[in-house]
Amino acid sequence: MKLRQQPLWQLERYLKPHSKPFSPQIRYARPISTISSSPRISNTPLKSTALQSVSASDLLFGQPVHETHPHILAPGELTPGITAQEYHDRRAALCHSLPPNSAVLLPAATLKYRSGAVFFAFRQESNFLYLTGFSEPDSLAVLKRTGDELGDYTFHLYCRSKDPKAEQWNGPWSGVDAARDVWNADEADDITRVDRTLGSVLDGTKTIYTDAELSQNGSFTKLGNLLRSVAPNASISPLRPHVNALRAIKSPAEIANMRRAGQASGRVLTEAMRRPWKYEKELAAFLEYQYQMSGLDGHAYIPVVAGGSKSVLIHYVLNNGTLNDSEFVLVDAGGEYGTYITDITRTWPVSGKFSQAQKDLYNAVLRAQRSSISLCRASANVTLDKLHQITENALRDQLQQLGFDLSGDAMGTLFPHHVGHYIGLDVHDVPGYQRNIVLKKGHCITIEPGVYVPDDERWPKAFRGMGIRIEDSICVDDDSPLNLTTEAVKEVDDIEALRD
Repeated sequence: MKLRQQPLWQLERYLKPHSKPFSPQIRYARPISTISSSPRISNTPLKSTALQSVSASDLLFGQPVHETHPHILAPGELTPGITAQEYHDRRAALCHSLPPNSAVLLPAATLKYRSGAVFFAFRQESNFLYLTGFSEPDSLAVLKRTGDELGDYTFHLYCRSKDPKAEQWNGPWSGVDAARDVWNADEADDITRVDRTLGSVLDGTKTIYTDAELSQNGSFTKLGNLLRSVAPNASISPLRPHVNALRAIKSPAEIANMRRAGQASGRVLTEAMRRPWKYEKELAAFLEYQYQMSGLDGHAYIPVVAGGSKSVLIHYVLNNGTLNDSEFVLVDAGGEYGTYITDITRTWPVSGKFSQAQKDLYNAVLRAQRSSISLCRASANVTLDKLHQITENALRDQLQQLGFDLSGDAMGTLFPHHVGHYIGLDVHDVPGYQRNIVLKKGHCITIEPGVYVPDDERWPKAFRGMGIRIEDSICVDDDSPLNLTTEAVKEVDDIEALRD
């Protein structure tokens, strides 16, 4: 079906020709600092007999836009690598998948506090970000299906109005006008007016799809009470399964972001293997710094830097121990680009040279991983659960050859986690999306077999206390896998050659 093109209102609604390329002029009826907090809901430009021209590059927004951050965003992009058109296409596809007379309600994430007045960096709720590209708290997005054709929907965005005094303390945010003119909302309003206007937005809606918390401890939340008031006859259904079906299959732009994150992260990990390390903390700091310097946004998650016997602790993140030359270090660390993540684990000897026992156990895990990666293609007709079974069987064969007694629950002890998970905007992407779905082109997953040998007499003495995990981020294609993290070396000879 041909997509009905919707108007993508960007900054050009307020642009006029300027002598410098890519330096547009935004016209406002009043100076920026005195725009009224009372929003206008309109799809026509401001009209005034006395217009003031302001260069977009001189304005402050709550997140990068091309005019202020051309080093981060290309023309047409709302977030790195993702265009306004792609965000529109996502909203259109979601609304088209829902029944008539339905709406989607998406509250933004809230700012999280570490302690007292000290807050964490804001991270937008993933479905909100996926559908809008808008990365500010105190916001609410409403999508409403308006017809039967693809593209028949309206996008309403509630957010904070510009407030120079508050922004002086808290940093800039984008405001209601930018919600329309940059993020392409059909209608925008101040978040403080939601209780007065949401009813008209939802008028005629029979089903509201949302994952918002509408009740807590047996009582309705503020949003739950609001929906009961403004849409008492509408039924409430979970949104997540419908968005998961879209998010699980990555677009070329999403894959490009993940490849960029994987490539840079892989190179940094390879450089880390090249160097001697005495402390877990120093290695973790090196990774964070190098991710930033290579153009990434930093760590995608708290890294695991586990030396020696701590490598058997799957999510060890204290990263404050010493590293000994006779032992392994297991590093589970990936970077993030444009809010898309990569997930990599590498295990290598701190000395740079494998002992025979280390080499034997490492190669057992590597052979199983290589075999499973080769099946990450649509033509293999496998699921993640099937890949786990195949990987476990391969590990079983390899470990038996090394003298492991695998009777009873041995494999559950040695390989206690699943071989992989979906990846994307989140490290464990599309929560609730089943692992028994046949993989097809566009699915992005990890393949991460591991063996964690407890230090007790049940296991061969040479391998006790060793933990090895080898993980790559993989994009499924029709007939071959795309390894997003191939720059992180993993063959024994390649690792050892880094120190020569």
